[in-house]
Amino acid sequence: MNTKTFLISGFIGGIVDWLLGWLFYGILLADYFPQPNESTKTMICILAGCFTFGFFMSYIYNKWAKISTASTGLKAGAIIGFFMGLNASLFNVALKKGVTYEMFALDVTISIILAAIVGAVIGLVNGKLNPSTN
Repeated sequence: MNTKTFLISGFIGGIVDWLLGWLFYGILLADYFPQPNESTKTMICILAGCFTFGFFMSYIYNKWAKISTASTGLKAGAIIGFFMGLNASLFNVALKKGVTYEMFALDVTISIILAAIVGAVIGLVNGKLNPSTN
């Protein structure tokens, strides 16, 4: 695994995840989902979670799957997003008050879309940084 590619694509993937999360959860669907308090701790944890996801996807793509195209990254990201979204949403339904099935379905759908886009970006960056793997 090329460490430089892993770090760069993971970092970019984390930024894309953060921006898309802000767009979907903070702007477009803010009425459907409870907004976090905007403390420094909360924002740092959200940003750290986004970077964790970016590096997680980058690790899978670089170490195991050798994904280096946007289309393959999109497909793999959608599958990863489905399972991660389903996992998190099932826990939310079980543990949080006020979570509806509409919120559940919407959150899983958003997870698929976000992960697919993050996956496409990571795949694209991998291909640009390692053109010999295409």
